[in-house]
Amino acid sequence: MKSFEVNFDGLVGPTHNYGGLSFGNVASQSNSQQASNPKEAALQGLEKMKALMDMGFVQGVLAPQERPDVAGLRSLGFCGTDAQVIERAAKEAMPLLVASCSASSMWVANAATVSPSADTADGRVHFTAANLNCKYHRSIEHPTTSRVLGAMFADPQHFAHHAALPAVAQFGDEGAANHTRFCREYGEAGVEFFVYGRSAFDSRYPAPQKYPARQTLEASQAVARLHGLSEEGVVFAQQNPSVIDQGVFHNDVIAVGNGELLFHHQDAFLNTEHMLAELHGKLAARGGNFQSISVPRDQVAVEDAVRSYLFNSQLLSRADGSMLLIVPEECRSNPRVWQYLQGLTAAGGPIREVKVFDLKQSMQNGGGPACLRLRVALNEAELAAVNPGVIMTPALYDTLTAWVNKHYRDALRESDLADPQLLLECRAALDELTQILKLGAVYPFQIN
Repeated sequence: MKSFEVNFDGLVGPTHNYGGLSFGNVASQSNSQQASNPKEAALQGLEKMKALMDMGFVQGVLAPQERPDVAGLRSLGFCGTDAQVIERAAKEAMPLLVASCSASSMWVANAATVSPSADTADGRVHFTAANLNCKYHRSIEHPTTSRVLGAMFADPQHFAHHAALPAVAQFGDEGAANHTRFCREYGEAGVEFFVYGRSAFDSRYPAPQKYPARQTLEASQAVARLHGLSEEGVVFAQQNPSVIDQGVFHNDVIAVGNGELLFHHQDAFLNTEHMLAELHGKLAARGGNFQSISVPRDQVAVEDAVRSYLFNSQLLSRADGSMLLIVPEECRSNPRVWQYLQGLTAAGGPIREVKVFDLKQSMQNGGGPACLRLRVALNEAELAAVNPGVIMTPALYDTLTAWVNKHYRDALRESDLADPQLLLECRAALDELTQILKLGAVYPFQIN
């Protein structure tokens, strides 16, 4: 049976703004308070989805969240009508209103961890929504994320859904941004690679000193258990605490994997040689030939990797077996990174081509091509069971482009978040979107 790795990209929400909410994310903090352009951000994301579709890749769409999160503000003590809740929050606790308006769900690499059916004990595709409990503005996402994923992957014969892990620091889980998978073919049993920043219960593990380690070993282990993964098909690795302190808040800022290849920075991990040997051995036992490309620090410094998002790229397999690297424009703007990439493709290794995309609106808020997509490996039967409304087609691209142009503002500042009209605009847009994508009622305003 044929198999596919489908990229489900997050559709940027109407409240896309630069709130500077993510401590440890250099781009997010450095661009705080700038005016954003939600319309441009959504159109840039859609253009990337269409480009991949046009290249022959199966491409999907993942809907954004309802924002501002009025229900969340009510739970924090603000009362009255929706407009009064927003007005009071703006007057008494503007940072809470900003957090409640975040469009961070666009980075769906953090939406969930996904294990394909070839790896799981019951032969179904498993999803665990990430609790994202390190940051308030992201911790409020998982209930809607779970409903949206449930509407997209609804057939219980093929798909299994798990609730987010307990929302405490010991089980901090940031989803697929700290998870990848190696395999010979997408439909064959592979090796799932979980990367953590610290251990919650074992002080022998080192931890970063400046910025938080958002993923714990214990969370990764729990997800592996929930998904029914075997010990032979899992590798746990620790991210280098020193690179977390340099702004590498997720593993997908310093490494990316696909097929049999791990593309990573020299300083990405602790105990790198042991980890690579374990990956090679376990993938070999499943018929694969693991390879790695380590980018030397003397060619690309960690700072360059963080500023360019070289590793927050999409590594895609073409039909001829070669790989394509999708990078943001910032990689071409960085002389050291661009020189490295030119040499990489000229070397004749597995990565044969680099394509550059303008994702400035997302990049300025701290998310590149890899942040914007959730990878789901599916066989033909499973793909046929996916809600067809979320699979990108030329017609859907045109419809969503028109939808964005109709509903989105082309400028948004912090002061605009206090406008009750923004909530009405967002709800009108999302109500129409659920009909376009055939999701049914997934948002609180549709359910309550």
